[in-house]
Amino acid sequence: MKKTTLIPLCLVLLIAFPVTAEPKKPSNSRYQRMTWTIDGVTRQAAVAKPATGEKEGGRVPLVFAFHGHGGNMRSAARKFGFHKLWPEAIIVYAQGLPTPGKTDPQGKKPGWQKVPGDQGDRDLKFFDAMLKTMVNDLNADPNRVYVTGHSNGGGFTYLLWSTRHQHLAAVAPSAAGGRGFKTMEPLPAMHFAGKKDPVVKFETQQRVMASARKVNQCNDEPKKLKNGCLLYESEDGAPFVSYIHPGAHGYHDRAAELTVKFFKMHQRKTD
Repeated sequence: MKKTTLIPLCLVLLIAFPVTAEPKKPSNSRYQRMTWTIDGVTRQAAVAKPATGEKEGGRVPLVFAFHGHGGNMRSAARKFGFHKLWPEAIIVYAQGLPTPGKTDPQGKKPGWQKVPGDQGDRDLKFFDAMLKTMVNDLNADPNRVYVTGHSNGGGFTYLLWSTRHQHLAAVAPSAAGGRGFKTMEPLPAMHFAGKKDPVVKFETQQRVMASARKVNQCNDEPKKLKNGCLLYESEDGAPFVSYIHPGAHGYHDRAAELTVKFFKMHQRKTD
């Protein structure tokens, strides 16, 4: 069983390039707008390539970062900033498609599927295609694949944990609900939640975190860390960490930094 900067203007200009029909090969620029065709639909992501490999020709970590409903890959790059915090990793800021949501029933704004089978599994297929390209063409380490996202993107992070856990080393959803716990395998996870969240109620997130801790077979009593996090240790090697703040639904100022530190502590283990 498998368990488990730098130049914002450059990024904006590259994102503005015309769409192509197939994934592009890596160029000499660190930032690259890449496209894939999934079931006849062009999908895209802004990809920050590592400044340098950990060693010459070595595999590098890979982070997928998913924006919330109504966001986009450009806003995700600005908000998360993982390419600045972890320049040795490949960072993929994926772009969602128009998706119906709680505040957007007509589906005019970009987002992500919520459950298996939703939208023809278009986003799960997109993830699979991106992962294949990153490992085969950009030298990503298949044992150090991480997923994070905010709000609807955090919900999609939980969906990937439920359906693609065999590929992941750790996840870090933010301000998110989650489903599919029955099909999850233990996986190191970190969840950020605001007590005054009006979009995904804190009580809902508490239930989600409790379900995730159950999957990871965590201890009932947490350890309070100096950085303000609560650590629920796991005998299965899949700790759950929560960061509870007094704010609302926005992406917390410390979330990206803490996420990177958490990811660096974990890699996928295979028997």
